[in-house]
Amino acid sequence: MMDSSKDPRLAVLIDADNVPYSHVKEMLEEIAKYGTPTFKRIYADWTKPTVTGWKAVLLEHAITPVQQYAYTSGKNATDSAMIIDAMDILYSGRVDGFCIVSSDSDFTRLATRLREAGMKVIGIGEKKTPKPFISACEKFIYLEILKPRSDSKSTEKKSTKGKDKSVEEVDDQLIKLITGSINDLADENGWAFLGELGNLLLKKHPNFDPRNFGFPKMLPLIKSINKFEVDERDTGNKNIKLVYVRIK
Repeated sequence: MMDSSKDPRLAVLIDADNVPYSHVKEMLEEIAKYGTPTFKRIYADWTKPTVTGWKAVLLEHAITPVQQYAYTSGKNATDSAMIIDAMDILYSGRVDGFCIVSSDSDFTRLATRLREAGMKVIGIGEKKTPKPFISACEKFIYLEILKPRSDSKSTEKKSTKGKDKSVEEVDDQLIKLITGSINDLADENGWAFLGELGNLLLKKHPNFDPRNFGFPKMLPLIKSINKFEVDERDTGNKNIKLVYVRIK
């Protein structure tokens, strides 16, 4: 039985065939927000030149490479190895959740099975990731938003959001999603707690993230949309405020 008072233990399984090796440091820092990586494994046929870039970062980040030869042309043996390991780890009872790093829809059933077993499942992949895999995860994070903090160009891009191809526009569909979610949670005066709003948006769309729209947090995103009213309520602790939002 897991001790829920401790930081959740995560198994990080990386499909080297379907994600780029750039920004590995930022990816692992992102994962650390959700728990402690107990297992860090990366799967590939390491004899192939296409995964050479990964080799330089494995030792630095203590990621264990798993060699998997392609036994048959056209078949992805890496997927099978990841799935088998994931089930072995699940039955070991040593983790609270999984982080599957891949842009491949072949892991949709695995994510569903792990969640059926009560596991937290976080997906990380590129924006080209098929929707079924995204929907099967509790939360899905796009690799494109995990940019190095030292990258001065990323700061410039935030100020000129239209030029940054990784940033989505705040459109009517997003506003409709937020509006509907506020209505779902609102009290008799129309106010909804921002924390609960963020959780509901994630349940509706696992790939929802304010960073997709160029904002570091939920509150700046809400404030940028002129259709919502924000109330920051004091709690007696000057460092903590309860934020509520409602439709104007």
